[in-house]
Amino acid sequence: MTSLKSKLQEDLTGAIKARDELRSATLRLTLSAVTKEEVSGRAARELDDDEVQKVIAREAKKRREAADAFAKGGRTAQAERELAEGEVLAAYLPKPLTDDELESIVSEAVAEAKAGGAEGRGAMGAVMKIVTPRVDGRAEGGRVAGVVKRLLA
Repeated sequence: MTSLKSKLQEDLTGAIKARDELRSATLRLTLSAVTKEEVSGRAARELDDDEVQKVIAREAKKRREAADAFAKGGRTAQAERELAEGEVLAAYLPKPLTDDELESIVSEAVAEAKAGGAEGRGAMGAVMKIVTPRVDGRAEGGRVAGVVKRLLA
């Protein structure tokens, strides 16, 4: 078992013992998503820490989107619950990049792409190919793409 998955299970046990309903429900759903990912496909396999982290990030994103939808629908109690679940999951994710850090990484990648001969709008793919592994898990793709477009313009 991977260390991140075992940490989730240990924390779930602790949350159940502490009768922390929010934390235990969130961790149960997340572990369920991890298990679902493990058994999907042709053969069951065990996810490594990076893959488990991607599942956690996907679950956190679902919580943010649900909170926005609930807030727009005037259901503040559910929106607050989703945000609280997102905060529980955020503890298992790497610290997100600040705007300045992201802009610095993207500007370096733009310089590399231009040195490689990529110019104008066609450089978007080349820059994203350079940036994505550097920011993986620490910045959402849409946010990265926005900075890349702004710096290429």
